[in-house]
Amino acid sequence: MANGAVGPRRLMVLSLLMVFLLGVVVAQGVAQMGGKTRSIDVIDEVERMVSANYVEQPDQAKLTKGAIDGMLEALDDPYAEYIPADEAAEFEKAMTGSFSGIGCQVDTKDGYLYIVSPLEDSPAFNAGVLAGDKIVKVDGKSTQGKKIDECIKMITGPEGTVVHLDILRMGQEIPLDITRAKIVSKSVRGFRRENEGGHWDYIIDPAHKVAYIRLSQFTPTSPEELREALHHAADEARVEPEKLGGLILDLRNNPGGLMDAAIEIADMFLDEGRIMSTKGRDGGAFPEVVYRAAFSPYTPKYPIAVLVNGNSASASEIVSGSLSENKRAVVIGTRTFGKGLVQSVSGLRREAGASVKFTTQRYYLPSGRLIQRSDDSTVWGVDPTPGMFLPITDAENLACLLRRRDWDILRKDGAALPEGVEGAPALSDQHWGDPAWIETTAKDKQLGGALRTMDAKITGGEWLKLSDEENLHGAIALSELKKLEKGQTALLKALAASEKRIETLQTIASTGKGSVQTPDLWPDAIDLTGGMVEVRDKDGKVIADLKITGRDLERWLAYADIEPPAKPAEPAAKGSAKAGEHTP
Repeated sequence: MANGAVGPRRLMVLSLLMVFLLGVVVAQGVAQMGGKTRSIDVIDEVERMVSANYVEQPDQAKLTKGAIDGMLEALDDPYAEYIPADEAAEFEKAMTGSFSGIGCQVDTKDGYLYIVSPLEDSPAFNAGVLAGDKIVKVDGKSTQGKKIDECIKMITGPEGTVVHLDILRMGQEIPLDITRAKIVSKSVRGFRRENEGGHWDYIIDPAHKVAYIRLSQFTPTSPEELREALHHAADEARVEPEKLGGLILDLRNNPGGLMDAAIEIADMFLDEGRIMSTKGRDGGAFPEVVYRAAFSPYTPKYPIAVLVNGNSASASEIVSGSLSENKRAVVIGTRTFGKGLVQSVSGLRREAGASVKFTTQRYYLPSGRLIQRSDDSTVWGVDPTPGMFLPITDAENLACLLRRRDWDILRKDGAALPEGVEGAPALSDQHWGDPAWIETTAKDKQLGGALRTMDAKITGGEWLKLSDEENLHGAIALSELKKLEKGQTALLKALAASEKRIETLQTIASTGKGSVQTPDLWPDAIDLTGGMVEVRDKDGKVIADLKITGRDLERWLAYADIEPPAKPAEPAAKGSAKAGEHTP
Protein backbone atom coordinates (compact mmCIF):
# COMPACT_ATOMS: atom_id res chain seq x y z
CA MET A 1 0.00 0.00 0.00
CA ALA A 2 1.34 3.44 -0.83
CA ASN A 3 2.56 5.33 2.22
CA GLY A 4 0.75 8.46 1.08
CA ALA A 5 -2.62 6.78 1.56
CA VAL A 6 -2.44 6.66 5.33
CA GLY A 7 0.84 8.26 6.39
CA PRO A 8 -0.47 11.69 7.48
CA ARG A 9 -3.24 10.13 9.52
CA ARG A 10 -0.81 7.81 11.30
CA LEU A 11 1.46 10.78 12.06
CA MET A 12 -1.51 12.62 13.55
CA VAL A 13 -2.39 9.60 15.70
CA LEU A 14 1.21 9.31 16.97
CA SER A 15 1.29 13.02 17.77
CA LEU A 16 -1.96 12.84 19.70
CA LEU A 17 -0.71 9.76 21.53
CA MET A 18 2.46 11.60 22.60
CA VAL A 19 0.36 14.52 23.88
CA PHE A 20 -1.82 12.07 25.80
CA LEU A 21 1.19 10.34 27.39
CA LEU A 22 2.83 13.64 28.29
CA GLY A 23 -0.43 14.68 29.95
CA VAL A 24 -0.33 11.53 32.07
CA VAL A 25 3.25 12.19 33.14
CA VAL A 26 2.46 15.77 34.15
CA ALA A 27 -0.63 14.63 36.05
CA GLN A 28 1.45 12.22 38.14
CA GLY A 29 3.10 15.15 39.83
CA VAL A 30 -0.18 16.52 41.14
CA ALA A 31 -1.50 15.14 44.43
CA GLN A 32 -5.06 16.40 44.03
CA MET A 33 -7.12 17.74 41.16
CA GLY A 34 -10.27 19.75 41.73
CA GLY A 35 -10.30 18.79 45.40
CA LYS A 36 -10.68 15.06 44.58
CA THR A 37 -8.09 12.50 45.55
CA ARG A 38 -6.83 10.65 42.51
CA SER A 39 -7.06 6.84 42.40
CA ILE A 40 -3.28 6.58 42.01
CA ASP A 41 -2.85 8.24 45.41
CA VAL A 42 -5.20 5.73 47.03
CA ILE A 43 -3.31 2.82 45.46
CA ASP A 44 -0.01 4.32 46.62
CA GLU A 45 -1.37 4.74 50.15
CA VAL A 46 -2.53 1.12 50.34
CA GLU A 47 0.79 -0.11 48.98
CA ARG A 48 2.76 1.86 51.61
CA MET A 49 0.44 0.70 54.39
CA VAL A 50 0.74 -2.98 53.42
CA SER A 51 4.50 -2.78 52.88
CA ALA A 52 5.05 -1.22 56.28
CA ASN A 53 2.65 -3.21 58.45
CA TYR A 54 1.74 -6.58 56.90
CA VAL A 55 2.47 -9.49 59.23
CA GLU A 56 5.08 -10.82 56.81
CA GLN A 57 7.42 -9.02 54.44
CA PRO A 58 5.41 -8.80 51.17
CA ASP A 59 6.85 -9.51 47.75
CA GLN A 60 6.90 -6.08 46.10
CA ALA A 61 6.95 -7.52 42.59
CA LYS A 62 3.83 -9.55 43.33
CA LEU A 63 2.09 -6.52 44.82
CA THR A 64 2.86 -4.46 41.72
CA LYS A 65 1.75 -7.15 39.32
CA GLY A 66 -1.41 -7.79 41.34
CA ALA A 67 -2.32 -4.11 41.33
CA ILE A 68 -1.81 -3.78 37.57
CA ASP A 69 -3.62 -7.04 36.80
CA GLY A 70 -6.53 -6.00 38.98
CA MET A 71 -6.78 -2.60 37.31
CA LEU A 72 -6.78 -4.14 33.83
CA GLU A 73 -9.26 -6.82 34.87
CA ALA A 74 -11.67 -4.11 36.02
CA LEU A 75 -11.82 -2.89 32.40
CA ASP A 76 -13.63 -6.10 31.47
CA ASP A 77 -11.36 -6.20 28.43
CA PRO A 78 -10.42 -9.80 27.54
CA TYR A 79 -7.44 -8.54 25.53
CA ALA A 80 -5.92 -6.34 28.24
CA GLU A 81 -2.73 -7.68 29.74
CA TYR A 82 0.37 -6.64 31.63
CA ILE A 83 3.62 -7.96 30.17
CA PRO A 84 6.45 -7.97 32.74
CA ALA A 85 9.99 -7.50 31.49
CA ASP A 86 10.81 -11.21 31.87
CA GLU A 87 7.91 -12.13 29.55
CA ALA A 88 8.65 -9.46 26.93
CA ALA A 89 10.65 -11.76 24.65
CA GLU A 90 7.90 -14.39 24.53
CA PHE A 91 5.30 -11.69 23.86
CA GLU A 92 7.40 -10.24 21.04
CA LYS A 93 7.75 -13.73 19.57
CA ALA A 94 3.99 -14.24 19.58
CA MET A 95 3.33 -10.82 18.02
CA THR A 96 5.99 -10.90 15.29
CA GLY A 97 6.70 -14.59 14.72
CA SER A 98 10.40 -13.80 15.18
CA PHE A 99 12.75 -15.29 17.77
CA SER A 100 16.26 -16.67 18.21
CA GLY A 101 16.53 -20.45 18.32
CA ILE A 102 16.97 -23.54 16.15
CA GLY A 103 13.64 -23.43 14.27
CA CYS A 104 11.37 -26.39 14.94
CA GLN A 105 7.89 -27.21 16.17
CA VAL A 106 7.92 -29.31 19.34
CA ASP A 107 5.49 -31.11 21.62
CA THR A 108 5.65 -33.29 24.73
CA LYS A 109 4.70 -36.95 24.78
CA ASP A 110 5.31 -39.68 27.36
CA GLY A 111 7.11 -37.14 29.56
CA TYR A 112 9.69 -36.17 26.91
CA LEU A 113 10.11 -33.50 24.24
CA TYR A 114 9.55 -34.51 20.61
CA ILE A 115 10.11 -32.79 17.27
CA VAL A 116 6.83 -32.29 15.41
CA SER A 117 8.51 -30.76 12.38
CA PRO A 118 11.61 -28.67 11.68
CA LEU A 119 11.00 -25.36 9.91
CA GLU A 120 12.24 -24.91 6.36
CA ASP A 121 15.70 -23.37 5.94
CA SER A 122 16.22 -23.52 9.73
CA PRO A 123 19.34 -24.51 11.71
CA ALA A 124 17.45 -27.56 12.98
CA PHE A 125 16.59 -28.77 9.48
CA ASN A 126 20.08 -28.09 8.15
CA ALA A 127 21.61 -29.97 11.11
CA GLY A 128 19.58 -33.08 10.30
CA VAL A 129 16.78 -32.86 12.89
CA LEU A 130 13.82 -34.99 11.76
CA ALA A 131 10.14 -35.10 12.63
CA GLY A 132 9.60 -37.65 15.40
CA ASP A 133 13.02 -37.20 17.01
CA LYS A 134 12.95 -37.50 20.80
CA ILE A 135 15.02 -34.80 22.53
CA VAL A 136 16.37 -36.55 25.62
CA LYS A 137 18.68 -33.80 26.85
CA VAL A 138 19.41 -30.14 26.16
CA ASP A 139 22.92 -29.02 27.14
CA GLY A 140 23.17 -32.10 29.37
CA LYS A 141 19.89 -31.45 31.19
CA SER A 142 17.10 -34.00 30.82
CA THR A 143 13.78 -32.97 29.30
CA GLN A 144 11.95 -35.74 31.17
CA GLY A 145 8.94 -34.45 33.10
CA LYS A 146 9.52 -30.83 32.09
CA LYS A 147 6.75 -28.62 30.75
CA ILE A 148 6.97 -27.58 27.12
CA ASP A 149 7.62 -23.92 28.04
CA GLU A 150 10.60 -24.98 30.17
CA CYS A 151 12.00 -27.04 27.30
CA ILE A 152 11.59 -24.19 24.82
CA LYS A 153 13.49 -21.83 27.14
CA MET A 154 16.30 -24.39 27.32
CA ILE A 155 16.57 -24.61 23.52
CA THR A 156 16.16 -20.95 22.56
CA GLY A 157 18.86 -18.42 23.29
CA PRO A 158 20.96 -15.59 21.86
CA GLU A 159 21.67 -15.65 18.16
CA GLY A 160 25.05 -17.22 17.33
CA THR A 161 25.30 -19.37 20.47
CA VAL A 162 25.41 -23.16 20.35
CA VAL A 163 22.94 -25.57 21.94
CA HIS A 164 23.76 -29.27 22.37
CA LEU A 165 20.92 -31.75 21.87
CA ASP A 166 20.95 -35.45 22.68
CA ILE A 167 18.40 -37.01 20.33
CA LEU A 168 16.98 -40.52 20.34
CA ARG A 169 16.00 -41.80 16.91
CA MET A 170 14.90 -45.40 16.33
CA GLY A 171 16.80 -46.56 19.39
CA GLN A 172 20.01 -44.73 18.43
CA GLU A 173 21.36 -41.76 20.40
CA ILE A 174 22.52 -38.90 18.20
CA PRO A 175 24.41 -35.88 19.61
CA LEU A 176 23.88 -32.61 17.73
CA ASP A 177 25.46 -29.19 18.17
CA ILE A 178 23.25 -26.55 16.57
CA THR A 179 24.05 -22.85 16.27
CA ARG A 180 21.07 -20.70 17.14
CA ALA A 181 19.94 -18.12 14.59
CA LYS A 182 17.17 -15.59 14.14
CA ILE A 183 14.04 -17.49 13.17
CA VAL A 184 11.13 -15.86 11.41
CA SER A 185 8.13 -18.17 11.39
CA LYS A 186 6.64 -18.14 7.91
CA SER A 187 2.96 -17.25 7.91
CA VAL A 188 2.33 -18.10 4.25
CA ARG A 189 1.95 -21.69 3.06
CA GLY A 190 0.80 -23.54 -0.01
CA PHE A 191 -1.30 -26.67 -0.37
CA ARG A 192 1.60 -29.17 -0.47
CA ARG A 193 5.37 -29.48 -0.54
CA GLU A 194 6.85 -29.45 -4.03
CA ASN A 195 8.80 -32.55 -3.03
CA GLU A 196 9.95 -34.20 0.17
CA GLY A 197 11.90 -31.58 2.12
CA GLY A 198 11.08 -28.88 -0.42
CA HIS A 199 9.26 -25.57 -0.45
CA TRP A 200 5.56 -24.97 -0.97
CA ASP A 201 3.60 -25.50 -4.16
CA TYR A 202 0.98 -22.80 -4.81
CA ILE A 203 -0.68 -23.67 -8.15
CA ILE A 204 -3.52 -25.96 -7.09
CA ASP A 205 -5.21 -26.06 -10.52
CA PRO A 206 -2.64 -25.91 -13.33
CA ALA A 207 -5.30 -26.13 -16.05
CA HIS A 208 -6.89 -22.83 -14.95
CA LYS A 209 -3.76 -21.36 -13.31
CA VAL A 210 -5.48 -21.07 -9.90
CA ALA A 211 -3.22 -20.34 -6.92
CA TYR A 212 -3.89 -21.44 -3.35
CA ILE A 213 -2.27 -19.57 -0.45
CA ARG A 214 -2.87 -20.25 3.23
CA LEU A 215 -2.13 -17.48 5.75
CA SER A 216 -1.73 -18.71 9.34
CA GLN A 217 -1.39 -15.28 11.02
CA PHE A 218 -0.64 -11.64 10.25
CA THR A 219 2.97 -10.77 11.12
CA PRO A 220 5.20 -7.88 9.95
CA THR A 221 6.55 -10.11 7.15
CA SER A 222 3.18 -11.47 5.96
CA PRO A 223 2.62 -8.93 3.11
CA GLU A 224 6.06 -9.57 1.64
CA GLU A 225 5.66 -13.33 2.08
CA LEU A 226 2.36 -13.15 0.21
CA ARG A 227 3.92 -11.18 -2.64
CA GLU A 228 6.70 -13.76 -2.91
CA ALA A 229 4.17 -16.59 -2.93
CA LEU A 230 2.18 -14.93 -5.71
CA HIS A 231 5.37 -14.47 -7.76
CA HIS A 232 6.29 -18.10 -7.12
CA ALA A 233 2.81 -19.17 -8.25
CA ALA A 234 3.11 -17.04 -11.39
CA ASP A 235 6.46 -18.67 -12.18
CA GLU A 236 4.83 -22.10 -11.83
CA ALA A 237 1.99 -21.03 -14.13
CA ARG A 238 4.42 -19.23 -16.47
CA VAL A 239 2.48 -15.97 -16.41
CA GLU A 240 2.90 -12.52 -14.93
CA PRO A 241 1.69 -12.33 -11.27
CA GLU A 242 -1.34 -10.21 -12.21
CA LYS A 243 -2.26 -12.71 -14.96
CA LEU A 244 -3.02 -15.70 -12.71
CA GLY A 245 -6.34 -17.41 -13.39
CA GLY A 246 -7.58 -17.00 -9.82
CA LEU A 247 -6.63 -17.07 -6.14
CA ILE A 248 -8.00 -19.05 -3.22
CA LEU A 249 -6.88 -17.26 -0.03
CA ASP A 250 -7.31 -19.50 3.01
CA LEU A 251 -7.82 -17.58 6.28
CA ARG A 252 -9.46 -20.42 8.20
CA ASN A 253 -8.23 -20.74 11.80
CA ASN A 254 -6.21 -17.53 11.38
CA PRO A 255 -6.52 -15.65 14.72
CA GLY A 256 -5.32 -12.34 13.29
CA GLY A 257 -2.26 -10.30 14.22
CA LEU A 258 -1.04 -6.93 13.05
CA MET A 259 -3.65 -4.55 11.67
CA ASP A 260 -1.14 -2.84 9.37
CA ALA A 261 -0.32 -6.18 7.73
CA ALA A 262 -4.02 -6.82 7.08
CA ILE A 263 -4.52 -3.37 5.56
CA GLU A 264 -1.50 -3.80 3.29
CA ILE A 265 -2.68 -7.23 2.12
CA ALA A 266 -6.21 -6.00 1.40
CA ASP A 267 -4.72 -3.10 -0.57
CA MET A 268 -2.81 -5.56 -2.80
CA PHE A 269 -6.10 -6.57 -4.39
CA LEU A 270 -7.99 -3.23 -4.31
CA ASP A 271 -7.27 -0.20 -6.50
CA GLU A 272 -9.93 1.99 -4.92
CA GLY A 273 -12.40 2.18 -2.05
CA ARG A 274 -12.36 2.09 1.72
CA ILE A 275 -10.52 -0.79 3.37
CA MET A 276 -11.61 -0.12 6.95
CA SER A 277 -11.73 2.59 9.61
CA THR A 278 -10.80 2.81 13.28
CA LYS A 279 -12.07 5.02 16.07
CA GLY A 280 -11.42 5.34 19.78
CA ARG A 281 -13.69 6.90 22.36
CA ASP A 282 -15.08 10.36 21.78
CA GLY A 283 -12.59 13.03 22.81
CA GLY A 284 -9.83 10.45 23.33
CA ALA A 285 -6.37 10.13 21.84
CA PHE A 286 -7.58 8.05 18.90
CA PRO A 287 -9.94 9.94 16.55
CA GLU A 288 -11.45 8.25 13.52
CA VAL A 289 -8.96 7.19 10.85
CA VAL A 290 -10.11 5.92 7.46
CA TYR A 291 -7.85 3.61 5.47
CA ARG A 292 -8.35 3.63 1.70
CA ALA A 293 -6.85 1.60 -1.11
CA ALA A 294 -4.12 3.24 -3.17
CA PHE A 295 -4.37 2.89 -6.95
CA SER A 296 -1.75 0.79 -8.68
CA PRO A 297 -1.63 -0.26 -12.35
CA TYR A 298 -0.41 -3.68 -11.16
CA THR A 299 -3.45 -4.46 -9.03
CA PRO A 300 -4.62 -7.92 -10.17
CA LYS A 301 -8.11 -8.40 -11.60
CA TYR A 302 -8.38 -12.19 -11.34
CA PRO A 303 -11.23 -13.70 -9.24
CA ILE A 304 -10.56 -14.31 -5.54
CA ALA A 305 -12.25 -16.71 -3.13
CA VAL A 306 -11.52 -16.28 0.60
CA LEU A 307 -12.00 -19.25 2.94
CA VAL A 308 -13.04 -18.42 6.53
CA ASN A 309 -14.53 -20.13 9.57
CA GLY A 310 -15.45 -19.39 13.17
CA ASN A 311 -11.78 -19.20 14.15
CA SER A 312 -10.94 -16.50 11.58
CA ALA A 313 -10.60 -13.36 13.68
CA SER A 314 -9.46 -9.76 13.79
CA ALA A 315 -7.03 -9.10 10.92
CA SER A 316 -8.56 -12.05 9.02
CA GLU A 317 -11.90 -10.27 9.23
CA ILE A 318 -10.38 -7.01 7.97
CA VAL A 319 -9.14 -8.72 4.80
CA SER A 320 -12.19 -10.92 4.16
CA GLY A 321 -14.65 -8.14 5.04
CA SER A 322 -13.00 -5.43 2.97
CA LEU A 323 -12.60 -7.65 -0.11
CA SER A 324 -16.19 -8.86 0.22
CA GLU A 325 -17.81 -5.46 0.73
CA ASN A 326 -15.80 -3.98 -2.14
CA LYS A 327 -17.12 -6.80 -4.38
CA ARG A 328 -13.57 -7.94 -5.00
CA ALA A 329 -13.91 -11.49 -3.64
CA VAL A 330 -16.42 -14.08 -2.56
CA VAL A 331 -16.20 -15.39 1.00
CA ILE A 332 -16.71 -19.13 1.48
CA GLY A 333 -17.23 -21.13 4.67
CA THR A 334 -18.95 -20.02 7.87
CA ARG A 335 -19.34 -16.80 9.86
CA THR A 336 -16.09 -15.47 11.33
CA PHE A 337 -15.25 -15.01 15.02
CA GLY A 338 -16.26 -11.36 15.46
CA LYS A 339 -13.30 -9.43 16.93
CA GLY A 340 -13.51 -5.79 15.93
CA LEU A 341 -11.19 -4.34 18.55
CA VAL A 342 -7.73 -2.81 18.20
CA GLN A 343 -5.18 -3.11 20.99
CA SER A 344 -2.23 -0.80 21.61
CA VAL A 345 0.96 -1.85 23.38
CA SER A 346 2.71 0.80 25.47
CA GLY A 347 6.04 0.50 27.26
CA LEU A 348 6.20 1.46 30.92
CA ARG A 349 8.56 4.32 31.74
CA ARG A 350 9.12 3.14 35.31
CA GLU A 351 9.79 -0.53 34.47
CA ALA A 352 12.26 -1.06 31.67
CA GLY A 353 11.15 -3.79 29.25
CA ALA A 354 7.61 -4.08 30.65
CA SER A 355 4.48 -2.99 28.83
CA VAL A 356 0.70 -3.03 28.94
CA LYS A 357 -1.74 -3.96 26.19
CA PHE A 358 -5.37 -2.92 26.13
CA THR A 359 -8.13 -2.03 23.70
CA THR A 360 -7.97 1.56 22.44
CA GLN A 361 -10.11 1.50 19.29
CA ARG A 362 -12.83 -0.34 17.43
CA TYR A 363 -12.56 -1.03 13.73
CA TYR A 364 -15.30 -0.90 11.13
CA LEU A 365 -15.76 -2.53 7.74
CA PRO A 366 -16.13 -0.35 4.60
CA SER A 367 -19.91 -0.27 5.13
CA GLY A 368 -19.36 1.20 8.61
CA ARG A 369 -20.48 -2.00 10.35
CA LEU A 370 -18.78 -2.99 13.60
CA ILE A 371 -18.08 -6.72 13.58
CA GLN A 372 -17.39 -7.05 17.31
CA ARG A 373 -19.27 -9.90 18.92
CA SER A 374 -20.88 -9.28 22.32
CA ASP A 375 -23.19 -11.26 24.59
CA ASP A 376 -26.32 -9.77 23.01
CA SER A 377 -25.11 -9.81 19.38
CA THR A 378 -27.44 -11.30 16.79
CA VAL A 379 -25.09 -10.46 13.91
CA TRP A 380 -21.30 -10.32 14.12
CA GLY A 381 -18.17 -11.03 12.13
CA VAL A 382 -18.05 -11.51 8.38
CA ASP A 383 -20.67 -13.73 6.75
CA PRO A 384 -20.04 -15.88 3.68
CA THR A 385 -21.24 -14.48 0.36
CA PRO A 386 -24.85 -15.49 -0.40
CA GLY A 387 -24.82 -19.07 -1.68
CA MET A 388 -21.31 -19.69 -0.27
CA PHE A 389 -22.28 -20.78 3.27
CA LEU A 390 -20.51 -24.15 3.54
CA PRO A 391 -20.49 -25.51 7.09
CA ILE A 392 -18.70 -28.70 8.14
CA THR A 393 -19.21 -30.97 11.12
CA ASP A 394 -16.75 -31.26 14.00
CA ALA A 395 -15.75 -34.70 12.72
CA GLU A 396 -15.11 -33.34 9.20
CA ASN A 397 -13.08 -30.46 10.61
CA LEU A 398 -10.96 -32.79 12.75
CA ALA A 399 -10.29 -35.11 9.82
CA CYS A 400 -9.22 -32.14 7.68
CA LEU A 401 -6.92 -30.72 10.38
CA LEU A 402 -5.29 -34.10 11.06
CA ARG A 403 -4.67 -34.71 7.37
CA ARG A 404 -3.20 -31.23 6.95
CA ARG A 405 -1.03 -31.62 10.07
CA ASP A 406 0.43 -34.89 8.82
CA TRP A 407 0.98 -33.69 5.27
CA ASP A 408 2.59 -30.40 6.37
CA ILE A 409 5.48 -32.14 8.14
CA LEU A 410 8.83 -31.18 6.64
CA ARG A 411 11.19 -34.12 6.19
CA LYS A 412 14.31 -34.90 4.25
CA ASP A 413 14.24 -37.22 1.25
CA GLY A 414 13.74 -40.80 2.37
CA ALA A 415 13.30 -39.95 6.05
CA ALA A 416 10.77 -42.08 7.90
CA LEU A 417 7.66 -40.45 9.27
CA PRO A 418 6.97 -40.38 13.03
CA GLU A 419 4.87 -43.19 14.41
CA GLY A 420 1.15 -42.61 13.89
CA VAL A 421 1.64 -40.00 11.15
CA GLU A 422 0.21 -40.59 7.68
CA GLY A 423 2.31 -39.32 4.82
CA ALA A 424 0.88 -37.60 1.78
CA PRO A 425 0.51 -39.75 -1.34
CA ALA A 426 3.25 -39.65 -3.95
CA LEU A 427 3.03 -36.54 -6.12
CA SER A 428 1.82 -38.64 -9.04
CA ASP A 429 -1.10 -39.86 -6.92
CA GLN A 430 -2.20 -36.38 -5.81
CA HIS A 431 -4.99 -34.72 -7.80
CA TRP A 432 -5.37 -31.25 -6.31
CA GLY A 433 -7.04 -29.91 -9.43
CA ASP A 434 -9.96 -32.28 -8.80
CA PRO A 435 -12.46 -30.95 -6.20
CA ALA A 436 -13.80 -34.48 -5.59
CA TRP A 437 -10.30 -35.75 -4.72
CA ILE A 438 -9.78 -32.82 -2.35
CA GLU A 439 -13.07 -33.58 -0.60
CA THR A 440 -12.57 -37.34 -0.26
CA THR A 441 -8.81 -37.88 0.03
CA ALA A 442 -7.55 -34.55 1.39
CA LYS A 443 -10.69 -34.42 3.59
CA ASP A 444 -11.28 -30.72 2.87
CA LYS A 445 -14.89 -30.12 1.87
CA GLN A 446 -14.59 -26.32 1.95
CA LEU A 447 -11.46 -26.16 -0.21
CA GLY A 448 -13.07 -28.56 -2.68
CA GLY A 449 -16.10 -26.28 -2.86
CA ALA A 450 -13.90 -23.21 -3.33
CA LEU A 451 -12.08 -24.80 -6.26
CA ARG A 452 -15.36 -25.99 -7.77
CA THR A 453 -16.89 -22.49 -7.77
CA MET A 454 -13.60 -20.90 -8.88
CA ASP A 455 -13.47 -23.17 -11.94
CA ALA A 456 -17.08 -22.23 -12.76
CA LYS A 457 -16.22 -18.52 -12.51
CA ILE A 458 -13.19 -18.87 -14.80
CA THR A 459 -14.91 -21.00 -17.44
CA GLY A 460 -18.45 -19.60 -17.34
CA GLY A 461 -18.13 -16.13 -15.83
CA GLU A 462 -20.39 -16.84 -12.85
CA TRP A 463 -19.70 -18.17 -9.37
CA LEU A 464 -21.27 -21.58 -8.73
CA LYS A 465 -23.71 -21.54 -5.80
CA LEU A 466 -22.42 -23.99 -3.18
CA SER A 467 -25.38 -24.04 -0.80
CA ASP A 468 -28.84 -22.65 -0.14
CA GLU A 469 -28.39 -19.55 2.03
CA GLU A 470 -31.97 -19.65 3.30
CA ASN A 471 -32.08 -19.77 7.09
CA LEU A 472 -28.34 -19.04 7.24
CA HIS A 473 -28.54 -16.72 10.24
CA GLY A 474 -30.97 -19.02 12.01
CA ALA A 475 -28.59 -21.93 11.51
CA ILE A 476 -25.70 -19.90 12.91
CA ALA A 477 -27.76 -18.86 15.93
CA LEU A 478 -28.86 -22.44 16.60
CA SER A 479 -25.29 -23.70 16.27
CA GLU A 480 -24.08 -21.05 18.69
CA LEU A 481 -26.89 -21.90 21.10
CA LYS A 482 -26.02 -25.59 21.03
CA LYS A 483 -22.37 -24.85 21.74
CA LEU A 484 -23.24 -22.62 24.69
CA GLU A 485 -25.72 -25.13 26.08
CA LYS A 486 -23.19 -27.94 25.73
CA GLY A 487 -20.55 -25.84 27.49
CA GLN A 488 -22.99 -24.91 30.24
CA THR A 489 -23.90 -28.57 30.77
CA ALA A 490 -20.22 -29.52 30.99
CA LEU A 491 -19.62 -26.79 33.57
CA LEU A 492 -22.57 -27.93 35.68
CA LYS A 493 -21.36 -31.52 35.54
CA ALA A 494 -17.85 -30.46 36.51
CA LEU A 495 -19.24 -28.40 39.39
CA ALA A 496 -21.32 -31.35 40.62
CA ALA A 497 -18.30 -33.65 40.45
CA SER A 498 -16.19 -31.08 42.29
CA GLU A 499 -18.78 -30.72 45.07
CA LYS A 500 -18.99 -34.49 45.46
CA ARG A 501 -15.22 -34.77 45.68
CA ILE A 502 -15.11 -31.96 48.27
CA GLU A 503 -17.63 -33.88 50.41
CA THR A 504 -15.52 -37.03 50.13
CA LEU A 505 -12.31 -35.24 51.08
CA GLN A 506 -14.00 -33.47 53.98
CA THR A 507 -15.20 -36.83 55.32
CA ILE A 508 -11.71 -38.28 55.04
CA ALA A 509 -10.18 -35.20 56.66
CA SER A 510 -12.56 -35.33 59.64
CA THR A 511 -12.79 -39.11 60.18
CA GLY A 512 -9.60 -40.44 58.67
CA LYS A 513 -11.68 -42.99 56.80
CA GLY A 514 -12.61 -43.37 53.20
CA SER A 515 -10.96 -43.42 49.83
CA VAL A 516 -10.32 -40.74 47.21
CA GLN A 517 -10.05 -43.26 44.41
CA THR A 518 -12.32 -42.67 41.44
CA PRO A 519 -15.05 -45.32 41.33
CA ASP A 520 -14.56 -47.85 38.52
CA LEU A 521 -18.04 -48.54 37.14
CA TRP A 522 -17.00 -50.70 34.17
CA PRO A 523 -13.78 -51.79 32.42
CA ASP A 524 -11.98 -48.99 30.57
CA ALA A 525 -11.85 -51.09 27.39
CA ILE A 526 -15.60 -50.79 26.91
CA ASP A 527 -16.69 -48.04 24.53
CA LEU A 528 -20.34 -47.19 25.19
CA THR A 529 -20.62 -44.59 22.44
CA GLY A 530 -23.88 -45.18 20.61
CA GLY A 531 -25.35 -47.23 23.46
CA MET A 532 -28.24 -46.34 25.76
CA VAL A 533 -28.78 -45.67 29.47
CA GLU A 534 -32.12 -46.73 30.91
CA VAL A 535 -33.19 -44.75 34.00
CA ARG A 536 -35.82 -46.25 36.34
CA ASP A 537 -37.54 -44.81 39.37
CA LYS A 538 -37.63 -46.63 42.74
CA ASP A 539 -40.61 -48.70 41.60
CA GLY A 540 -38.81 -49.94 38.52
CA LYS A 541 -40.71 -47.78 36.05
CA VAL A 542 -38.65 -46.61 33.08
CA ILE A 543 -38.63 -42.79 33.05
CA ALA A 544 -35.94 -42.08 30.43
CA ASP A 545 -33.88 -43.74 27.72
CA LEU A 546 -30.71 -41.71 27.13
CA LYS A 547 -28.39 -42.16 24.17
CA ILE A 548 -24.67 -42.22 25.02
CA THR A 549 -22.80 -39.81 22.71
CA GLY A 550 -19.23 -40.04 24.02
CA ARG A 551 -16.76 -41.76 26.33
CA ASP A 552 -17.10 -39.41 29.32
CA LEU A 553 -20.14 -41.07 30.91
CA GLU A 554 -18.19 -42.93 33.59
CA ARG A 555 -16.25 -39.81 34.56
CA TRP A 556 -19.45 -37.83 35.10
CA LEU A 557 -21.17 -40.66 36.98
CA ALA A 558 -18.16 -41.23 39.22
CA TYR A 559 -19.17 -38.44 41.62
CA ALA A 560 -22.90 -38.34 40.92
CA ASP A 561 -25.54 -39.39 43.45
CA ILE A 562 -25.42 -43.07 42.58
CA GLU A 563 -24.19 -46.17 44.36
CA PRO A 564 -21.43 -47.93 42.40
CA PRO A 565 -21.69 -51.71 41.95
CA ALA A 566 -19.76 -54.02 44.27
CA LYS A 567 -17.40 -54.78 41.40
CA PRO A 568 -17.02 -53.42 37.88
CA ALA A 569 -19.29 -54.86 35.21
CA GLU A 570 -17.86 -57.60 33.01
CA PRO A 571 -17.04 -56.70 29.39
CA ALA A 572 -20.07 -56.95 27.15
CA ALA A 573 -20.76 -56.35 23.51
CA LYS A 574 -19.50 -53.04 22.07
CA GLY A 575 -21.91 -50.22 22.77
CA SER A 576 -23.37 -51.75 25.90
CA ALA A 577 -22.56 -52.24 29.58
CA LYS A 578 -24.45 -53.01 32.73
CA ALA A 579 -24.06 -50.42 35.42
CA GLY A 580 -27.41 -50.60 37.07
CA GLU A 581 -29.82 -51.00 34.16
CA HIS A 582 -27.90 -50.06 30.97
CA THR A 583 -29.07 -51.37 27.61
CA PRO A 584 -27.50 -51.13 24.16
